[in-house]
Amino acid sequence: MILSSEEWGIILLSLRVSLVAVGLMLPVAFALAWLLARARFPGKLLIDALVHLPLVVPPVVTGWLLLLLFGANGPIGGLLERTLGISLMFRWTGAALAAAIMAMPLMVRAMRLSIEGIDHRLELAARTLGAGRWRVFLTISLPLALPGLLAGLVLGFARSIGEFGATITFVSDVPGETRTLPIAIYSALQMPGAETAVTRLAILSVILSLAALVASEMLARRAAGGRTNHVL
Repeated sequence: MILSSEEWGIILLSLRVSLVAVGLMLPVAFALAWLLARARFPGKLLIDALVHLPLVVPPVVTGWLLLLLFGANGPIGGLLERTLGISLMFRWTGAALAAAIMAMPLMVRAMRLSIEGIDHRLELAARTLGAGRWRVFLTISLPLALPGLLAGLVLGFARSIGEFGATITFVSDVPGETRTLPIAIYSALQMPGAETAVTRLAILSVILSLAALVASEMLARRAAGGRTNHVL
């Protein structure tokens, strides 16, 4: 399967968008996962619902909301452009933002399950031995949650690779700038005689997503095995 230079550019752009998306969302997703797993406060159910909202609303709606907020005339997008000269419209950075929002629910869920699976007795034992809150977090809580954190990153990457609706609504289809794998496949489907290119890109998309899902499952099993060993 020989790829053209344009197709290599699409793949590299998709990888860049996905990697930036999960990197951008990592601290936010982990903070939300920790908050939902450990804290009790009024409105927790509402925050949980808002976190998972991108999973249930049409992706086009998410893209439209991003357009309202981060567009040139939006409250956040307008502020970024006036103060920092940053514009997300029709840019690959906007595609990364859309992918990050769509990946957030899967990342938060995987991390939250891992955090909830931590044996509190280990943390309590460390505290009784004189370890401070941050030392317990860095030496016990975070290492135990790390497989789930990595699984969340991989799931987020897989979701970002397949993101289409919110991206094309928010940043449109700009060759070389926002044309990721799903958008390229959609664009090629509109052209007569492009079946071979569609097949190549679709196979690559399946391979990347499948590899990410297999890696996520391996990390999840490792996390479950680690918790079992601690219990034993």
